[in-house]
Amino acid sequence: MSELLQAVLESKEKTDLRDFIDLLRREGSHRYLLRNDILNAFSSFCQDQEKSLDYPKTSALGRLIYYTQELILEYESLYLIVRPEIAKQESYRICDDFSVESLTRQELLDVRDRYVNHYNPEEGDVFEIDFQPFYDYSPIIKDSKNIGRGVDFLNRYMSSKLFQDPNQWLTAVYNFLSLHSYNGITLLINGRIQNQQQLSAQVKLALTFVNDLPHNKPYEDFRFDLQNMGFEPGWGNTARRIKESLEILDELIDSPDNKGLEAFLSRIPMIFKIVLVSVHGWFGQEGVLGRPDTGGQVVYVLDQARSLEKQLEEDIELAGLTSLGVKPKVLILSRLIPNNDGTRCNERLEKVHGTENGWILRVPFRENNPNVTQDWISRFEIWPYLETYAIDAEREICAELEGKPNLIIGNYSDGNLVAFLLARRLNVTQFNVAHALEKSKYLFSNLYWQDLEENYHFSIQFTADLIAMNAAQCIISSTYQEIVGRPDSVGQYESYQNFTMPDLYHVVNGIELFSPKFNVVPPGVNENIYFPYKNTEDRIPNRIEQVEELLFYKEDESQVFGKLDDPSKRPLFSMARLDRIKNLTGLVECFGRSPQLQEHCNLILIAGKLHVSETTDSEEKDEIEKMYRLIEEYNLQGKIRWLGVRLPKSDSGEVYRVIADHHGIFVQPALFEAFGLTILEAMISGLPTFGTQFGGPLEIIQDQVNGFYINPTNLEETAQKILDFVQKCDRNPELWGEISEKAMQRVYTSYTWKIHTTKLLSLARIYGFWNFTSQENREDMLRYIESLFYLIYKPRSQALLEQHQGR
Repeated sequence: MSELLQAVLESKEKTDLRDFIDLLRREGSHRYLLRNDILNAFSSFCQDQEKSLDYPKTSALGRLIYYTQELILEYESLYLIVRPEIAKQESYRICDDFSVESLTRQELLDVRDRYVNHYNPEEGDVFEIDFQPFYDYSPIIKDSKNIGRGVDFLNRYMSSKLFQDPNQWLTAVYNFLSLHSYNGITLLINGRIQNQQQLSAQVKLALTFVNDLPHNKPYEDFRFDLQNMGFEPGWGNTARRIKESLEILDELIDSPDNKGLEAFLSRIPMIFKIVLVSVHGWFGQEGVLGRPDTGGQVVYVLDQARSLEKQLEEDIELAGLTSLGVKPKVLILSRLIPNNDGTRCNERLEKVHGTENGWILRVPFRENNPNVTQDWISRFEIWPYLETYAIDAEREICAELEGKPNLIIGNYSDGNLVAFLLARRLNVTQFNVAHALEKSKYLFSNLYWQDLEENYHFSIQFTADLIAMNAAQCIISSTYQEIVGRPDSVGQYESYQNFTMPDLYHVVNGIELFSPKFNVVPPGVNENIYFPYKNTEDRIPNRIEQVEELLFYKEDESQVFGKLDDPSKRPLFSMARLDRIKNLTGLVECFGRSPQLQEHCNLILIAGKLHVSETTDSEEKDEIEKMYRLIEEYNLQGKIRWLGVRLPKSDSGEVYRVIADHHGIFVQPALFEAFGLTILEAMISGLPTFGTQFGGPLEIIQDQVNGFYINPTNLEETAQKILDFVQKCDRNPELWGEISEKAMQRVYTSYTWKIHTTKLLSLARIYGFWNFTSQENREDMLRYIESLFYLIYKPRSQALLEQHQGR
């Protein structure tokens, strides 16, 4: 039994627990409460019972309630799902006589099914999905604080295994070095080195040779000398660089250690061609801001593509491969949309701005019903087309790259599934990036999936998530809490550990959170577009004037709603698409409820759309209507400007800087934010930022140091926090500048694309080496994954396709 629960039952507080349960029962005998509901109910209980103010924190019952994530109340039983530690969950049944039973995961899933009246033991057991056996033979991280640092663990693990047997280690290195080539050009070693013993001897010979050369002597000047010793291009571009590489290898051969292994692998030229998969959105470089399903993902992938190409070019030059004509190529695989709505999304190939060899490759869905497939399709409806899309995309990718890619990186649920299908067919390393997992965004979405299926098709999406995350060799997350949350909240991936889809399947073990496949690699900011407002030499006066006019003065009913009575007030600014999770309407209500905030500030929003007629997205329509209602209800005319514009990226950077010129504030009020790119954009521009406490911003912002946390569900508290800061800035104008400066420093030291891509490519090399040397048999897991694909995913997506064909 949990120590938390035992402490209550063995003390006088057992009576308080009984009274608390009685209070819950008075409000309904059949209830399902999540953590926030539980805390609110317990707070009410403490007030009713006139408990001391510190009782929730100091009492045994208070501690139990704090760590309780879910509470299910049945007619004769209470079920507690307790999370005493990160990534660890325990479930208990408390009967009326206060006897306690521990529940297995299977029993807990049955309870959840029974709660929604979908438990029918007479009809047999429901299908169970269990991935745990496939992780039993893989290395597992022991300490939860090291989750998300998989590559560090894997590097140490590989080292300890390989270095135990020097002969095995030397054989692995020799065989690995023998693999590498580029378009038929042999790299690293040639046939003159015929075995692992000869490799060791020739390394020492080559070291003696390069040691006598001038450090800056170009590789081309002594290339043939090294070839005669058995060494092909790839070791370096100068005598110094080659000497350093060979010294690391020599040290590894004689006295191996994990740091030397990582340093050596970081120099191996093995990544030249990368495919980034982002299927569902309007993927273009202009005219996409604010469209449904696009937002931060398009910005992320485009910036990542540019940075990857730049880093690969640098690595290739340092490896001495430039003179051989070796060039990196980065493809962004997306969907070709014939009815392009004024974008370039109907073009097969589009060069990525700012790159030499980065391209958006668009592949169409097979036609089926043209009334559907020629138009944009929501991320919730896209599933029936992905298998055939992957087959068609494979052909297009191989044609563009003149061969296979070295790495495939999926983005979001659909892109990750396509990445799996491609990686499986091509036998290429697969990385996943989730951006956001819908299961965490929509409460009870798995439990009530049948009620939501018509609009969201979660049965297909959650199955796709399970397939892709288990198939991937590496999962890239932006934050630690994206994986396993915080002490008081469950992580996105953690929510896939066990859950029920009533009448469809039970997930007993959906993902191994302690697997070294998880790595935290936060994205960066495009510093060509987003940079400090103080950098006046990089700003264009004309553009500043245009953005100033747009934000504060322009009158155009097609683009702008609202005229400011006093444009000199400090601006509160936010920019996001209009959907429920981004919660711009919540910010409007927060502003509307605070007359004091209105006295000091104007509210300026860029939200993509102004009119219901401009969108086909039902959630966006609801938010537009709600926005107008709130403006009317709180009489905000003259105090708010709402811009329904699609800005070029260059202008979006200037928007933040113009707001900073006016000593404004950026507010990110999302109900949940997986990471928070707009927060980085605002902070690097110099804006003091208030970000949601639900999700990634908790790891970007250091509260009260370089920004502030807000609870967007508590409107009065949020308004008061912003007002307090504004009033302090009025009394002490230097305070705004101090927070502004610290915000900029935070981004430059932790969130640049250079940091991101250096780490990402290091991961690709190390996981590539691991897959080669471990000879881990993943085929059993992949066959199991394919079974889920063909037996669950495919029939359900086929049923959705039949609906589409009837439209």
